[in-house]
Amino acid sequence: MTLLVAAVIVHDRDADRVVLLQRGENATFGRGMWDLPVGKSEPGEPVTGTAVRELYEETGLTVKPECLEVAHIIHGARGVEAPNGSLTVVFVAHEWTGEPENREPFKHARVGWVDVGSIPGNFVVTTARALHGYPAGGPGVALDGWS
Repeated sequence: MTLLVAAVIVHDRDADRVVLLQRGENATFGRGMWDLPVGKSEPGEPVTGTAVRELYEETGLTVKPECLEVAHIIHGARGVEAPNGSLTVVFVAHEWTGEPENREPFKHARVGWVDVGSIPGNFVVTTARALHGYPAGGPGVALDGWS
């Protein structure tokens, strides 16, 4: 079975900043690297529900599923947590409530706003492509790990 994953680009257009997190030393993947709020779908959960739930669990921000727009799709080949591959739907949200906070300090070192012009270089490759490709407009598709 393919692992379904959702990620969210929370973009404050007025300040041109996005919410990012830095994975902590206990992270199972990408230790110390920057990433978008992202997580795995639970059985029977729609991918928009995954996006809303994971964003809240990781950052405390609340978005409505109907306010999410598809920004990018990443189809990953086999991985440690996804022996049959993964499909990550990256959404963008321009409307939210709350202020970002690190709600999972056992997983993340930091969570907060970062200026779009100052995105850290030490970023998870697949979600970095989605983040940098998003301003180009229209959903993109990335293949990761396929020959």
